[in-house]
Amino acid sequence: MPVKAIKSFAEFQTIINSDKPVLIDFWATWCGPCRVISPIFEKFSDNADFAGVEFYKVDVDEQEQISQEVGVRAMPTFTLFKKGEKLGELVGAQPAKLQELVVTAKGL
Repeated sequence: MPVKAIKSFAEFQTIINSDKPVLIDFWATWCGPCRVISPIFEKFSDNADFAGVEFYKVDVDEQEQISQEVGVRAMPTFTLFKKGEKLGELVGAQPAKLQELVVTAKGL
């Protein structure tokens, strides 16, 4: 499944409250580390092993309300939600740690 952009706070609320595990990449266009890790995040989303996990992106400059709600303080931040509950978070462009978070999401 390709990574989808979240375009509104209402859409964000609907997505995180689903029964599926949801991984969200909080990024910014001006963030160098975000551009480095983004292709890795996209590879995970296309991997059939992680088909049960939904992958999304939030541009923190376009969606400030969502960023504030989640408490994003640095980019990139990857957050794992299921049924409205935040179950994991990774701050920084760390491919191995991101893979751990994706594997955790798969196990939910």
